[in-house]
Amino acid sequence: MDSVTHTLFGLTTYGSVKKEKISKPYKRALLFSALVGSQIPDIDVVMNLTEVGRINEQLWHRGLTHSLFFVPLWAGLIYWLCSIFWGVKDRGLFKLAFINVLIHDLSDSLNTWGTGLLEPIFPVRVSLGTLSIVDFVIWGIMLVGFLISLLKKNIKSYHVYRAVWLFIGLHILLQGFQGYYLHQLASEKYHQVALKAEFIPSQFSVIGKNGDMVEISRASVWSGMESLEILKSAEDVNLEPLFEQNPKAKVLMAWSPFVVVVDNDERLGVFDPRFYVNGESFLYEYILKNNTFSSNPSRNG
Repeated sequence: MDSVTHTLFGLTTYGSVKKEKISKPYKRALLFSALVGSQIPDIDVVMNLTEVGRINEQLWHRGLTHSLFFVPLWAGLIYWLCSIFWGVKDRGLFKLAFINVLIHDLSDSLNTWGTGLLEPIFPVRVSLGTLSIVDFVIWGIMLVGFLISLLKKNIKSYHVYRAVWLFIGLHILLQGFQGYYLHQLASEKYHQVALKAEFIPSQFSVIGKNGDMVEISRASVWSGMESLEILKSAEDVNLEPLFEQNPKAKVLMAWSPFVVVVDNDERLGVFDPRFYVNGESFLYEYILKNNTFSSNPSRNG
């Protein structure tokens, strides 16, 4: 998910905690645990300070720091920092930090960018594609909860935010069931399938690959699949010159579930078809036939 959503997740878990009759230092420690826990896996962005990190960004970002094995380590670090800053030692701080780190990791695995949930033991990128990286339904649910807690003083705010989490969970489950159905439907037609949730709820892009053919379809449970684009991948071309001159291309191939290989008079390259819009993919690494290389400079996720 995006950083704003992660922050809102942290604030919502903080709002779900019953905070009556606790000290101000403890409240501050709780807020710290929730917010830092909701963001700390993204500390891997520091890798961009090095050239090697920038080359391997696609694999390293949302990798080891987002592993489930790191969740208790991050929670323990946050708990220790709370004891240093506010002198508060309580298992509730560890639990709140643990929950927020876990929410960060699991929510990231639900969108197209994926997460290395089981690294370093299993270097598999989990990318279910059932939620958009910015989910406005989740934002809307949290906004409604905030307004109710602000206006309805007769209702305990922590009850409201717990209800918010219930509705968020129902939305995620509904999206997940729809995505699973569409993935199974597409698997009957294609050897390889990837899913991408669109910004509109219940709307998905299904990307299927058979041999050198990649098809992009608009899909929903209600309307089925409608083909939008068919791409031809140059599967037999030698990619070693590309990897030598543009090492990000090899990283992209390792990161993506599958790619489209481009070999024409101007370019040799690979791109991720899940991000294909208006004739070009957002994730495209290539070299020009005059021995220079290029890539799309902007990244998000």
